[in-house]
Amino acid sequence: MKKHGTWPYISSSSPFSSLPFSNFTAPQFSAAKHARSSRPPPSTSASTAAYFSSLPYDILIKIAASFDLPNLRAVSLVCRSWSEAVRPLREAMMLLQWGKRFKHGRGGFRQNAEKALESFLKAAARGSALAMVDAGLMYWEMGEKDRAVDLYLKAAELGNHAAQCNLGLFYLQAEPPNTEQALKWLYKASIGGNVRSQYQLALCLHRCGGVRSSMKEAAKWYRKAAEGGYVRAMYNTSLCYSFGEGLAHSRQQARKWMKRAADRGHRKAQFEHGLALFSEGDMMKAVVYLELATRAGETGAAHIKSLVLNRLSAASRDHAMCLADSWRALPST
Repeated sequence: MKKHGTWPYISSSSPFSSLPFSNFTAPQFSAAKHARSSRPPPSTSASTAAYFSSLPYDILIKIAASFDLPNLRAVSLVCRSWSEAVRPLREAMMLLQWGKRFKHGRGGFRQNAEKALESFLKAAARGSALAMVDAGLMYWEMGEKDRAVDLYLKAAELGNHAAQCNLGLFYLQAEPPNTEQALKWLYKASIGGNVRSQYQLALCLHRCGGVRSSMKEAAKWYRKAAEGGYVRAMYNTSLCYSFGEGLAHSRQQARKWMKRAADRGHRKAQFEHGLALFSEGDMMKAVVYLELATRAGETGAAHIKSLVLNRLSAASRDHAMCLADSWRALPST
């Protein structure tokens, strides 16, 4: 899928109101009644088994469709009925693992895209939403977008957040874009904790612009994605605090999130953090961040770096370059 820009230009000609969240109430399932209600259940384990065995299989399969192998094994231990119900999903997990090994050439498997796709499809046929996403990704890379979207839709309806995110991005990139459907799926994935969706949702709300409630909602999702480790969201969160857009103006918070983005390799953040350090007179740290931004392709950083280097001694310049050489980005989502 194509990449989106970081901080969008706002058009005041397209007013937009953020969508309200609908209240969600989880369905309640009751245990089967005992034939003799006057007698207590024979044991806790027996009553628990009766409770779980009463859960309809189709609901159980939908719930477990996005489970990984450890969770499926845990589900299988609950009761015999559940173990039988999720057997196809356990088989799907094995096929999914084979597919990943064929795709990436790992675990003694030779790289083979055809066998990888075949394994993913077999796993998808057994109900695995995870396999539907992997098969969809392969179809997307092959240019067969219709097949990819069909699989994303099936997985998204089963509650898979990665599929919901991909589906939302597909609708954003469609010609013409289907913003309603895009927001629908991005909201679902964002509420489920998918940080990429949270960032894309914020970006979508931000781009609509012109309405204060939209920017406030966008900033909220930028912040959530940033807290989840999404680097671009860290940078945008910093800008929200810096400009007071959607979040209360806070220089301290702006600097905090800018540094976090810079330390994780965001080149614009490295440039801007370097400028801030330069303005404060911290030349050594400034030149390190400006050098990192220059190496990452931020052309504007090179000129400022030269000015800073001229103010340092030869020993300090060499030390700054050594620090830049040994720098490693912190992990991010």
